[in-house]
Amino acid sequence: MRRGALTVAIVAATTGLLALPGAATATTAGAGATSAATAAPAPRQGPISLNVDYQVQETGYWCGPAATRIALSARGIFLSQADLAAQLGTHTGGTDHIGQVTNVLGGHVGWYETKEMPNDPPTPAQKDLLWNDIVTDINAGFPLVANIVAPPGNQPPGYPPDQTIYHYFTVIGYNPDDRMVQIADPASFSGNQIYWLSFDHLASLIPPKGYSA
Repeated sequence: MRRGALTVAIVAATTGLLALPGAATATTAGAGATSAATAAPAPRQGPISLNVDYQVQETGYWCGPAATRIALSARGIFLSQADLAAQLGTHTGGTDHIGQVTNVLGGHVGWYETKEMPNDPPTPAQKDLLWNDIVTDINAGFPLVANIVAPPGNQPPGYPPDQTIYHYFTVIGYNPDDRMVQIADPASFSGNQIYWLSFDHLASLIPPKGYSA
């Protein structure tokens, strides 16, 4: 871990944006999803985690670049957050859509598709696809990047409890025994950087956004 946690003043927009003092805000645009891989993943036992080079996001609106960098580091690619922000088209309002993350990940390592989760709560089929994507990707050595919406009452640990957080983070592991998923979170809210969530909790955070898998 090379950097300390950001001091976050407010969280304000829908683009994966932690608003620092003086930061602008923006909204996101929708986009279509590609078709999903449906093959059943190979069964495994016990927790499985990928080795990544974790970093805290360097600005209040670089959660997209930081989450993308964490994902690429598992594949031995170590770009700066600034380089990735330029590749993603990230601006002071954030990274507009998960498809931009998919395009950058795919450009460097192939593999990735955009998966939309428009239904809130997600349908059983959408949850099944998400779990299969997590298992398939992690088994193959590819982290996922998720675009999340975390309102008061439904948040990962340490998030500001009186704000709705629009954010990107990286899924780097899973445990099939208890259906938990491991998150590398570039926001580092209250020092929570790498932690476990229940799969159901993760599935509830992604709608109406999507993820790269």
